[in-house]
Amino acid sequence: MRNEALIGYLLHQRPYQEKRALYYLFSQQHGVIHGIGKKGAPLFMPLQLFATGKRDLKTFSQINIASFISAHQSAPQNDDAANAETRYQESITGQHQYAALYLNEILWRLLPTEDPMPILWQHYQDSLYKLKKPLSADELRLCLRHFESYLFNELGFSLTLNQDSLENPIDSAQVYRFLPDVGLMPIVHHEDSESLVRHTVFNGSEVLMMLEQGLSVNTLNMWSRLHRQLIDHLLDYQPLQSRLLWQQQQRYQL
Repeated sequence: MRNEALIGYLLHQRPYQEKRALYYLFSQQHGVIHGIGKKGAPLFMPLQLFATGKRDLKTFSQINIASFISAHQSAPQNDDAANAETRYQESITGQHQYAALYLNEILWRLLPTEDPMPILWQHYQDSLYKLKKPLSADELRLCLRHFESYLFNELGFSLTLNQDSLENPIDSAQVYRFLPDVGLMPIVHHEDSESLVRHTVFNGSEVLMMLEQGLSVNTLNMWSRLHRQLIDHLLDYQPLQSRLLWQQQQRYQL
């Protein structure tokens, strides 16, 4: 590409020389792109820039905050255009920053480079928009779980809840453990408790509730357990820095 105009969001950055930084940009046009540009690009704001280069590492120039019209052609649902434009100019503050950092981290660690994902990009932008609003604890968690489900779909992971790993219908009286590469495995009664601790365990009644209600306040804790197991598996069980920061912040508040 040569002086190609891009719209995107900065996911991660590292220092590169005195006045420049190495950027991981989630672009609307080409997915995640790595590039070098002038330091100072903000997180969680739509950016407009120009990219040049044939190799994996591009050169970014003229990095500016994108106008609302460029970043989002129509106002999000239940918001008029004026309110939406104001919202996009706001920053994400407080505990919502940790949630936004989490979204950024799972994207730059899991997405391949230069693989266009316009649908996921739109869901990411909409999630950031939600994080600029006041949210209850459950609303915040639902926002993250919904985005994770979009990410799983984009990565080709489908969660089968209507049958177990043996292709038998889910039994409400059965207990299952979830293995990301296998699915829901019925637990044999003689398995020791130490073995079960290492896995995410669900009652059949919980699985059927998740299947019936989808992601809701009633099923939020169940989906959170399932999603965390899958995210950790995709990351090869390497720790998430955003999760550690969140835990430290929670301990500090206590």
